[in-house]
Amino acid sequence: MSVHEDQVEVTAGTVRALVADQFPEWAGLDVREVRSAATVNAVFRLGDDLAARFPLRREDPDRLRAQLEAEAAAARELALVSPVPTPVPVALGEPGHGCPSPWSVQTWVPGRDATVEDPARSSGFARDLAALLTRLRSADTRGRRFGGDGRGGDLTDHDGWMEVCFRNSEGVLDVARLRQVWAELRTLPAPDPDVMCHGDLTPPNVLVEHGRLVGVLDGGGFAAADPALDLVAVWHLLEDEPRQLVREALGCSEVQWRRGMAWAFEQSMGLVWYYAESNPVMSRWGRRTLGRLLAGSDG
Repeated sequence: MSVHEDQVEVTAGTVRALVADQFPEWAGLDVREVRSAATVNAVFRLGDDLAARFPLRREDPDRLRAQLEAEAAAARELALVSPVPTPVPVALGEPGHGCPSPWSVQTWVPGRDATVEDPARSSGFARDLAALLTRLRSADTRGRRFGGDGRGGDLTDHDGWMEVCFRNSEGVLDVARLRQVWAELRTLPAPDPDVMCHGDLTPPNVLVEHGRLVGVLDGGGFAAADPALDLVAVWHLLEDEPRQLVREALGCSEVQWRRGMAWAFEQSMGLVWYYAESNPVMSRWGRRTLGRLLAGSDG
C-alpha cells in the first residue's frame, strides 16, 4: 500500500536505467530496494557502499533540486561532528525513465534501524544518545537561528496541525486527554538559545547493533533549533530509566525537558491516524510514544 496519495512509485529497474544513463561508473553495481518504515524516500542500495534515495512525493523539480542541495550541505556538516557514522552525500541525479524528480546518492551506513532492533531498555544506548546530543549541541551555529515552519521554533505555531490530528484521532485515541496534555505543553517558554539539532531523531533514522547506537540517518535537516527538539528521541526510543540517564547527562532543565515532550507529542499525534493503514509500523510507534508521554505528564 502507498504511504501517500500522491506517492511516486520507483522500481529497481528504473534505478538501474537512471544509474546507467547518469552515472555509468556505477552501472555494474547490484541494485537492491531497502525495505523500511521510512516515509520520505524510497531507498535502493547500489553495491555495498552507496545508497540512492528517491523522494516519495511529487514536487516541483526545481524546488526539490534546491532542497536536495541544501540537505546535502547539512548532511556534510552533520558528518563532520557526529560521533557515529552518518551518510555523506555523493551525487545528485536528474529525472528520467518515468521518475519525475531529482534524486540523490550517498554513502551507505550499516546497521539495523530502531524499528527493527528496539533499544528501549538499553542503558548503553542511552549513554550513546546523550553523547550524540552533547556533540551536536556543541557544534557551531555560525550565528544561525531557527527560521523554518516545522518543529523547532514556537510550539503554538503547530496548533492548526494539532487540531487536524485531534479531529482525525476521534475514536482511535483518548482525544479529550490528549487535548489537555497539549494545552499544558503548548505555551511552555523557550528559555534556551538555539543549538544545532539533527531535527528528526526517530526510530527509522537511528541505527542500532547489540543495544548500542551505531549510526544516524537522514541528516539533511541538521540546523539550528530549540535544543529540546532532539529530545524527541528519548520518548520515541527509550523507557523510563534509560530516558532519565539521558536527562541527567544533558543536565536538562524542567522547561527544556517538557518542551522535548511537546515536540515528541506534536510529532506522534500525526503518526497514529495518518499511517494507520499505509504504514502500521509508524502508527504503532507513534501510539507507543504517546503512551510514554501520557505517563510522563502524569509524573
